[in-house]
Amino acid sequence: MKNKSDNLSRRKFCKNTALASGAIISAPLDAISSAHVLGDDSIKIALIGCGGRGTGAAAQALSTKENVKLVAMADAFQDRLDKCLNVLNQKFAGTDKIDVKEADRHVGFDAYKKAIDKADVVLLTTTPGFRPIHFQYAIENNKHVFMEKPLATDAPGIRSVLKTAAIAKEKKLNVVVGLQRHYQLSYLACLEQIKAGKIGKIVSGQVYWNSAGVWVKERQPGQTEMEYQMRNWYYFNWLCGDHIVEQHIHNIDVANWFIGEFPLHAQGMGGREVRVENKYGQIFDHHFVEFTYPSGAVISSQCRHQKGCLDNVSESFMGTEGKIYTDSQNKGIITGYDGKTIYEHEGLNDPNPYQTEHDKLFASIRNGGLISDAEYSAKTTMTAILGRMATYSGQQITFDDALNQGRSIMPDEYSWDSLPKVMPDADGAYPVPIPGITKVLES
Repeated sequence: MKNKSDNLSRRKFCKNTALASGAIISAPLDAISSAHVLGDDSIKIALIGCGGRGTGAAAQALSTKENVKLVAMADAFQDRLDKCLNVLNQKFAGTDKIDVKEADRHVGFDAYKKAIDKADVVLLTTTPGFRPIHFQYAIENNKHVFMEKPLATDAPGIRSVLKTAAIAKEKKLNVVVGLQRHYQLSYLACLEQIKAGKIGKIVSGQVYWNSAGVWVKERQPGQTEMEYQMRNWYYFNWLCGDHIVEQHIHNIDVANWFIGEFPLHAQGMGGREVRVENKYGQIFDHHFVEFTYPSGAVISSQCRHQKGCLDNVSESFMGTEGKIYTDSQNKGIITGYDGKTIYEHEGLNDPNPYQTEHDKLFASIRNGGLISDAEYSAKTTMTAILGRMATYSGQQITFDDALNQGRSIMPDEYSWDSLPKVMPDADGAYPVPIPGITKVLES
């Protein structure tokens, strides 16, 4: 049963929220955050999720200037943990940065607890569906956190993350989220230009992640349904959230950040035209969403996974006085409606934002600062989930309803023999959302 006091209105949800995440807030040290600041001990790291992104995040954490050491690892799969450790051992050969004993290499659904217990800082880089429970455990046990986006795949997960984020802030625990554009100089420089009024008030915009798509993991003999879905996680919503949430969140994030608000509501369309085989699970291969903001701004959002089509990963915004273009290649251009360039950022030598976010995190821990990315990042994740709910249902959905009434899509239990909520039929096909029929809100 749902208590009315648990409902979060969009107005309360967004009020007085600092959207410029990534800023370090000065805060006094407490016993938790000072544990490895006042002495000369290394900051001990646990890696939770040993896939490609986890391997990269661990390498970046170990490449900071601080005295850090990887002491524990966890993954659902032994082969992924072994591969990750091998890569890191090679990269940091000749150093003492890798100290993961055999007993500290944990495998299985509960492996994260044992690894987190050994560390001061945890890197949460599993598939997104597990993020809320891993984040909760880390903060309950007083750990600083780096976690990848998105922060959940459904509304109940977002509500959990918001509660944990508030506790993390109270405990003065640093939390950095991998929305790395907040640590990218080109975006930060353009935001300053917006704040200075160079384009006036943003009234509309377009954000894109149109590409050919990503990998596919074929079903192997002997796999349970749970193992297959976790191996091929990108194509199942409880694990990935669909590519509008897992990938396009970056561009949607820029809209929220630059406008300084979260949407009132969304409506859109989407479907499967190209990726229709069973191996593509249940997700769409294209989404188009219109997000309407309290200020009146309307943002058009496109994401597509279709080969042979126009690729575009960028953002454009129109203001009352000019327009701005940004992309992940460190470009930022502001022009007036007379065609003249007002500002241009060509950051050919800008630092890697993936590295910068770890540099900021560990420096903040060492110096007694506080970075609190989780609340904002949960709201931006919810914005992307709202977009998915709009395309799946074919309805206009408010932010409030999406947050408070969005259905849970997570399994009831986690084991290799337990069954996900989405299962294949006799022909191996998974149920795909049908706009106008699919229900995304609790009645």
